Amino acid sequence: METKGYTQDGTVDLRGRPVLASKTGKWRACAFLVGYEAFERMAFYGIASNLVNYLTTQLHEDTVSSVRNVNNWSGSVWITPIIGAYIADTYLGRFWTFTVSSLIYVVGMILLTTTVSMKSLRPTCTDGICNKASTLQIVFFYTSLYTIAIGAGGTKPNISTFGADQFDDFNPQEKEHKVSFFNWWMFSSFLGALVATLALVYIQENLGWGLGYGIPTVGLLFSLFVFYLGTPIYRHKVKKTKSPARDLIQVPIIAFWNRKLQVPNHPSQLHEHGPQQYINSGKRQVHYTPIFRFLDKAAVKDGNSSKPPCTVTQVEGTKLVLGMLLIWLVTLIPSTIWAQINTLFVKQGTTMDRSLGSSFQIPAASLGSFVTFSMLLSVPMYDRYFVPFMRRKTGNPRGITLLQRLGIGFVIQIAAIAIAYAVEVRRMHAIRMHHIMGPKETVPMSIFCLLPQYVLLGIADVFNAIGLLEFFYDQSPEDMQSLGTTFFTSGIGVGNFLNSFLVTVVDKITGRGNGKSWIGDNLNDSHLDYYYGFLLVISTLNLGAFLWASSKYVYKRETIEFNEGCIELESKALEISPLGLQV
Repeated sequence: METKGYTQDGTVDLRGRPVLASKTGKWRACAFLVGYEAFERMAFYGIASNLVNYLTTQLHEDTVSSVRNVNNWSGSVWITPIIGAYIADTYLGRFWTFTVSSLIYVVGMILLTTTVSMKSLRPTCTDGICNKASTLQIVFFYTSLYTIAIGAGGTKPNISTFGADQFDDFNPQEKEHKVSFFNWWMFSSFLGALVATLALVYIQENLGWGLGYGIPTVGLLFSLFVFYLGTPIYRHKVKKTKSPARDLIQVPIIAFWNRKLQVPNHPSQLHEHGPQQYINSGKRQVHYTPIFRFLDKAAVKDGNSSKPPCTVTQVEGTKLVLGMLLIWLVTLIPSTIWAQINTLFVKQGTTMDRSLGSSFQIPAASLGSFVTFSMLLSVPMYDRYFVPFMRRKTGNPRGITLLQRLGIGFVIQIAAIAIAYAVEVRRMHAIRMHHIMGPKETVPMSIFCLLPQYVLLGIADVFNAIGLLEFFYDQSPEDMQSLGTTFFTSGIGVGNFLNSFLVTVVDKITGRGNGKSWIGDNLNDSHLDYYYGFLLVISTLNLGAFLWASSKYVYKRETIEFNEGCIELESKALEISPLGLQV
């Protein structure tokens, strides 16, 4: 309730007191948050972009093992947020979960910087013959990496949702700003990634790995200091239920218990609290939707049942999670394509002509900066030109629906992998023409031939990465928005694990007997083009699955009741229709 200028969504300060809308939150509060995101992304991409090269040149791992280890670590970084989000939604809240996790993250960065800086923690080489890394060296290195993954589990799902919490859904102006928040949040993320792929990668390969990891560690500490300066003006969501995830278990159980009951012909006959109860609790009421109807039996009012029925709002919250799970499944293949940027694309680039002038060699991992460049250019264009133009055409405040945004991104991504396949076919042709066989021989083909695939993946990410983050936050049940955001992060994580699995299986199958592995240590005598062709086929099939899943999805509609009346949070323009890709 809006009283004396307080926020209408019930947000409070760190001590649990109501906050004034004019003195807290909004972009002013977010200014203290984006610095952390930029430095954290700089740290993450400073590791991920060049990790495959560190593993092969410093720890002397083979290509398949290094790709698998990079994917497994990246997957862990993106999947541990499930735990961090659950802790935040159920126990500590976003602020305190982020606080503890960020300290763990920094400890991991310090350990990693120490590991790569000390000679005793790296294998040595004598007369060109390099020793394998000892057990102690491997354990120390991977302990550092996975400490970072644990820290990321609590920071990733909570810092972005904490930023979105700074905007009041019940204030029309703030809600409109919130639509742009995720675009500009990712913009700061892209800035950090750009510094990593341009500067840190070069520093690592030319000035030292310790310095390359030490710089983002110091930056991360500085950004945390800035973050806590903003504490007085932050808004904090009030947890309205003790265990937000409980309904996900309770609703299916009661639906199964009531499986023999008849569902009423009209949803108004299902169990639901009266308006006054929602007024008193300040919770949002979720409207009935005609999907996953088997769950409706959980809300059937039957005096003979030994278990009390769930409300329609509880049932609809479970339906929302099932619907998001359906969309999540069709994002795994696109995440697998994204995993190529820090693995096979980098290894592919190391075989090509990287000269720029007479003496400068471009680090292969630096080409990832063009992904970031295209993102940085595309985000303002999308937010300032594309959205207003489409808003006039469709009447949708977002310009296009969330699922339309994802679909466009997936199509662009398919075009990118198609180009990657074509470039690799051309590279293989150059290898045959010049009779190149050695693993360290340079293919007479400029590394800049890889630029189109990097640029297109950057543009695609403006549509699907930002779109996914906003989709899973927006469509989550009210008390589960941190956990909902982990649909985004876990999709990337599982995509990395899936790529690790595919690389391993493809290598074993194609390399059996005397066969030539598609992904061998010597990429000049492999068939990476076949693997890219395989990814192109499964991406195209996945697009068809996405279109089917989108046709089944129904957007969330909520209202919150006040004594003065009712505020509907999702307008007709946002709901569109059951066909998610329809304008």
